[in-house]
Amino acid sequence: MTKVVTPLLDGIHSTSDLRKLPINDLKQVCAEIRSYIIDTVSKTAGHLASGLAVVELTTALHYVYDTPKDTIIFDVGHQSYPHKILTGHKDALGTIRQRHGLHAFIWRGETLYDLISTGHASTSIGSALGLAIARKKLGNPSKVIAVIGDGALSGGAAYEAMNSAGSMEGLDLTVILNDNEMSISENVGSVSKYLASILASPYYVNFVEGGKKLLTKLDLPSIKQLAQKAEEHVKGMIMPGTFFEELGFNYIGPVDGHDIEGLVSLLQNVKKMNGLQLVHVVTKKGKGYRPAEIDPTKYHGVPSFDPEIGIESKVSADHVTYSENLGRWLLNRAAVDPNVVAITPAMPVGSGMDKFAKVYPDRFFDVGIAEQHSMVMASGMAAGGLHPVVGIYSTFLQRAYDGLIHDVAIQNLPILVAVDRGGIVGPDGPTHQGIFDIAFMRCIPNLVIMTPSNLKEQYLMLNTGYLCNKPCVIRYERGADDTDISDISDKDTLPLGKSNVLHCGRKIALCCFGSVVHTLMPLAKKYDLTLVDMRFIKPLDEERIRKLAQEHEFLISIEEGVIQGGIGEEILRIAHEVSNQVTVRLLGIKDEFVPEGSRTELLAEQGLDATSIEKYIVRILEGSYAIV
Repeated sequence: MTKVVTPLLDGIHSTSDLRKLPINDLKQVCAEIRSYIIDTVSKTAGHLASGLAVVELTTALHYVYDTPKDTIIFDVGHQSYPHKILTGHKDALGTIRQRHGLHAFIWRGETLYDLISTGHASTSIGSALGLAIARKKLGNPSKVIAVIGDGALSGGAAYEAMNSAGSMEGLDLTVILNDNEMSISENVGSVSKYLASILASPYYVNFVEGGKKLLTKLDLPSIKQLAQKAEEHVKGMIMPGTFFEELGFNYIGPVDGHDIEGLVSLLQNVKKMNGLQLVHVVTKKGKGYRPAEIDPTKYHGVPSFDPEIGIESKVSADHVTYSENLGRWLLNRAAVDPNVVAITPAMPVGSGMDKFAKVYPDRFFDVGIAEQHSMVMASGMAAGGLHPVVGIYSTFLQRAYDGLIHDVAIQNLPILVAVDRGGIVGPDGPTHQGIFDIAFMRCIPNLVIMTPSNLKEQYLMLNTGYLCNKPCVIRYERGADDTDISDISDKDTLPLGKSNVLHCGRKIALCCFGSVVHTLMPLAKKYDLTLVDMRFIKPLDEERIRKLAQEHEFLISIEEGVIQGGIGEEILRIAHEVSNQVTVRLLGIKDEFVPEGSRTELLAEQGLDATSIEKYIVRILEGSYAIV
């Protein structure tokens, strides 16, 4: 493979170095950034298509604005790879998403340029607004720029921030709308369709170009001012860009997001403007790498691959992920029940619902990056007689928490929530680890919460949740196995709230939630331990816990979630109600945010891999458990 050569980029160690270059060098700088990202990410894995889309935009922003004195806040962070390169982290990009390497997204304090951490979508405008208010109050005249897009404008938080900003006077804030018609999967919603219709309108394009030519020829200030006013009125008739203007923003655009010199020229003018500005920039996700342009969803987050060949699909019929298993269940259930509908907040592929969406497009609903809305809409569907299945990542469920309580649980509606990526996810870091869901869900009345240990249990739990006519949550990790489910019928279920003893032993009982139970079977046999697949977080099998507490000296609860507030605390309470002789120990995630790293190494750091658990057990058997 040809080594990527980056002569201009090699001389850029900060944005001040970038600003020393003549403007006609920026095109080459952008080409070098794009080549470097493709070369690096193809080796390390990471986010690709989003960063490629904003190379020119990021370069232009840092070229025009006096960063880090002026501050750019990027929505989400997977579009920030060009930013990391230009702010002194070019050589470290190969460590991104790795333990002790660069953070996966924007992380406060990683550099002087990064004042606010951003991992979830739709927050940049609100954060930038708060920063702009602080600077105004403190007399700091530096500029604040929010870069939103990649689907983030489908999130209500963005509109809440714009609505709030529009009510304030004397505030300087520039919002860059990076319109690439995508989030992770294809963008959805009326706003997305509206923006696309603007770009497709030849009337608007011809008007803008004709207006520019006319205005440049006018010399008399009074006539030119009158023409500009007329342009604004006609622009409002042709395209409702006044939508943003009604929120208080001066709308500028749409402009070509890959014309670096044009962007620089435009931003130089915008920089001089006071007040609320919204610049609509049109980019192409995956720009500069043809496979990513053709299939930006596939190249959003990528494994390591050969850039000359592209990502090769590696499908194994014998090794299925929990996400894919949900998809299989949905297709099978929908074939016999016309009332089954599927909902996801912008993650149809990641949640395993993409095949269902193709087979049953009229029964599939991608609501965009609007997690709370997914729960609220599901409640209406359930009240109306449908049976909704909501596929959502654990970390995004945090945003839907109010809907889970207020709209699902309080009303006791038959809604099935499939919580994907529960536990340690890995390289995406603190904002994406699914470690809080057990703690924040188990306190909610009316919920049934299940944790499958393999694909077969997941399938049975989906049946159980579907048939029990209550709000049910099935929470599973990011994983896969080869469990055979061919012998399960659509009527097969699990007894509600009952655990499963996999091995009977003495002295120590392990109460496990999730797939960890199967990794511990060799230990159970080796040390003669009782091994229990707890299956249900709620209702918890209290009868089993009491029996274990009476028959064992030690009881160890193991969950891939935070210890504080986790289900282990409930096991501790129940066990001590029946026996003062039993010693209960809780294994789970420590009271800390879990950083980037591989799932394997992070589990080891948290003491949740088989090796660490074995050491813990040996110390207990040797009588030195207290020092663990």
